[in-house]
Amino acid sequence: MTVTAASSLRHAMTHAGRPGPAQWTNLDGRVTLRTLILIRWIAVIGQLATVATVQLVMGFPLPLGPVLAAIGASVLLNLVAMAQRGGRLRLADRDAALYLGYDMLQLTLLLYLTGGLANPFAILLLAPMTVAAAILSRYSVVLLTGLNLVCLTVLAMWHFPLPWPEPMPSVAPLYAFGIWLSLSVSAGFISGYVFRVAEEARRFANALSASQVALAREQRLSSLGALAAAAAHELGSPLGTIAVVAKELLHDMPPDSPFTEDVALLQSQVMRCREILAELARKPEADGGDPFERLPLTALVEAAGAPHRLGHIQFTVERSDGSVGEEPIVRRSPEIIHGLGNFIQNAHQFAGGRVTVAASWDAKSATVVVMDDGPGYPAHLLSRIGEPYLSARSERSGHMGLGIFIAQTLLEKTGALVAFSNNRSGGARVVVRWDRGVLEPED
Repeated sequence: MTVTAASSLRHAMTHAGRPGPAQWTNLDGRVTLRTLILIRWIAVIGQLATVATVQLVMGFPLPLGPVLAAIGASVLLNLVAMAQRGGRLRLADRDAALYLGYDMLQLTLLLYLTGGLANPFAILLLAPMTVAAAILSRYSVVLLTGLNLVCLTVLAMWHFPLPWPEPMPSVAPLYAFGIWLSLSVSAGFISGYVFRVAEEARRFANALSASQVALAREQRLSSLGALAAAAAHELGSPLGTIAVVAKELLHDMPPDSPFTEDVALLQSQVMRCREILAELARKPEADGGDPFERLPLTALVEAAGAPHRLGHIQFTVERSDGSVGEEPIVRRSPEIIHGLGNFIQNAHQFAGGRVTVAASWDAKSATVVVMDDGPGYPAHLLSRIGEPYLSARSERSGHMGLGIFIAQTLLEKTGALVAFSNNRSGGARVVVRWDRGVLEPED
């Protein structure tokens, strides 16, 4: 019974923090201990300088014993923290939150001893929370913001008088409430705003890293394709020589020779090798493996969509009737192949039965439009399509995700403009447009 109760308690403790994120106990923290140690040393130096100025220069009476004890506790904890591998330790989210929580409580104690919210330095209570919002998870930021509001409320209700050489009239209750309210609102606004900005920066950094990985993979595939094409070309000559020699041997060999079957087998295997090399050379990965090889725009679209075709989806690449002039001859770059391929794959994923890619051009620009007959983009998210990690849900109506961001980033790298919309008859529509001078540069 005791074991069962202990097991239940462990399970409850493990899940009690939900919906707290996994980062709460993640050992791969976003901040090093050295950074927080440096911030605390700056705070300690500022606190000592303020105490010395107020007590010695201005002559205001301070409860020096408790004040110096509070500052000394921070000094002691910082020295202990420095002993942990010189501060090079990366803190888990929980440990960093506890570290900043202590700083908030220590500053609250100093303000309690020196006038509470009437102390002009009370605004510094927002500093630890701002640091937390920039580096910690949402769960930790919410907890520390709550702690900050508790500290502000305590200081508004209980505190020692503000150190002053002569008696001061007590602050009007309404004015004191205004100070508390302004600091509380500032705490909520700053924590929310800083966390949102920092989280967006982290998301974009992660998404750009993912796009670089995708581009590197496409470049490796292109290199392998070029190598395969070169190998097929180079091996063709020696295999042709072997085939000629085998044919001559078979022709000159008597019918009853014991080596007739072996030579015939050799000849058949040579033919098989030549077929394999010919097939390898015909594959899109090898045929356009060289990123500097040029091909028509419609052929480029065909190559981008070839790996993503599904048997039950009708896939069509067409030239728009409004095209004017000669078709652009463009480089088969990994960015364009992977970017258009992602959009075509996304269209196949959500299409009801048809995906159409229309290419058009004139003297100034070239455009590729990817359309499907699926549910289209959600209207309330249409203006945000292309942002990384737009939604964690995977409904079929989503048309969202990191893949769209990667595709847009890669195509914009080639000078393209990407726009998202819905067709009037239903389905999603992606328009990719280049200036011909950018897409079709002169050699």
